[in-house]
Amino acid sequence: MSLRRILCEPLLHFLLLGALLFWAYGALNRGALDAPSEIVVDRARIENIAAQFQRAWQRPPTAAELRGLIDTWVREEVYYREGVALQLDRDDPVVRRRVAQKLTFMADAQTSVEASEAELQAWLAKHPDDYRLEPRYDLRQVYFDPERHAHLEADVAKARAALAHGSQTALGDATLLPTALEAAPASEVARVYGQDFATAVAALPVGGWQGPVASAYGVHLVEIRAREPGRLPALAEVRDAVERDLLRARADRSSEAFYQSLRERYSVRIESNPDTTVHGANVGALAKAR
Repeated sequence: MSLRRILCEPLLHFLLLGALLFWAYGALNRGALDAPSEIVVDRARIENIAAQFQRAWQRPPTAAELRGLIDTWVREEVYYREGVALQLDRDDPVVRRRVAQKLTFMADAQTSVEASEAELQAWLAKHPDDYRLEPRYDLRQVYFDPERHAHLEADVAKARAALAHGSQTALGDATLLPTALEAAPASEVARVYGQDFATAVAALPVGGWQGPVASAYGVHLVEIRAREPGRLPALAEVRDAVERDLLRARADRSSEAFYQSLRERYSVRIESNPDTTVHGANVGALAKAR
């Protein structure tokens, strides 16, 4: 058989094409062929699997349940290893985000979890408005619906005079608004009666019926029975909140420093069409800016 005839043989073409495909698959999936073949389920892993079950069901797993849980873990491990070997984790936004989160958690874990008394006191002094205690009020109110009164001012004045003389007769109009609040912070007063009412209440004297005071609901006669002024608390009163905020700020700084130390290892190049825009911004300009 001549060389020319051999080269024209379809079977030879088929074998060569098959060999080429096999080589290409091996090159693209080399990791899959090199995937570790041994999976070790050690005692620590078994205890962790059992502990997860106990937290979920409030009891330890039976022997059969534990075997099933281990089999499930092994199945997931097999799929995970083969998936990574095939690079299925590449360009997956969920996997990408999760890995980034885990690295962020690692950075946070490096932050000290303790703060000294001096650090806490300094943080409180630097951020007083974040912890300032609101004014608190004990108050009573009598409500008037403007739509029910042809002579609203006269009716309110009459009711105020009666209240000043200690009248126990029900005055004003029926409403679902509470007739009294005790030790209510200013934000609670604003939530219940509206901000205009709360602003007016802040200027009223303690004792005696005052008004009319306008709100989004109508008008009110108001008696401030007690007022506790707003103030900056002592550290002992807000220690937990101060410590939480201080440690969070410290963790944020540590995380940013950690990121910047990693970022310095990379050169970022943004390729784009200069005419392309994203949300009205020129991407070419963005690339140059980086």
